[in-house]
Amino acid sequence: MSFLDIAKNRYTTKKYDPNKQIPEEKIQELKEIIRLSPSSINSQPWKFVFISDKKEKNKLAGVSYFNEHKVNDASCLVIFYAIDNLAKFEEQIAKYLPEAAVMYYNAKIKSLPEFEIKSWLQHQVYLSLGFFLGACSSMGIDSTPMEGIQKDEYDRIMHLDGYKTLFAVALGYRAEDDSNQPTMTAKSRLPIENVIQTI
Repeated sequence: MSFLDIAKNRYTTKKYDPNKQIPEEKIQELKEIIRLSPSSINSQPWKFVFISDKKEKNKLAGVSYFNEHKVNDASCLVIFYAIDNLAKFEEQIAKYLPEAAVMYYNAKIKSLPEFEIKSWLQHQVYLSLGFFLGACSSMGIDSTPMEGIQKDEYDRIMHLDGYKTLFAVALGYRAEDDSNQPTMTAKSRLPIENVIQTI
């Protein structure tokens, strides 16, 4: 299947089949794919937590607003975190990145106000989301990106020191009667002339 076909058929799943589980080898493949996500200067200011345990998912479902049933019924939940400790981030890039990348950060990013630096870090995590959703669809795995969660409660439950929850993604296989799938509800996007300009 071409990537264009994948884009046409991918959708945000609203209802999962709780009896269908993603095979472990596919989960491992997704872990490697998300590890390879792109980021500015290869900064990688993130952590990704994969949760398949039903009890743990249930705890998080309770603080996921209207996404509760998706979290409970999905095969796996992935939480996307941005690093929130700038000293820790600077130690990480000093250890793993080439000198030129560290010099760019020190010259262009480090002098910004703290909230702007953290915003820049969080933008890198959002880059990984698009990469991840495309990968899931290419593997026949359905997904639901979710910002509609209580992020502070996710942080409290998960205790991931130095990181902040940005969003989560439910993964699994759609229920047959999920009315949001393209075969039941046509995908709606703005006309190409509204969003693409060629010069």
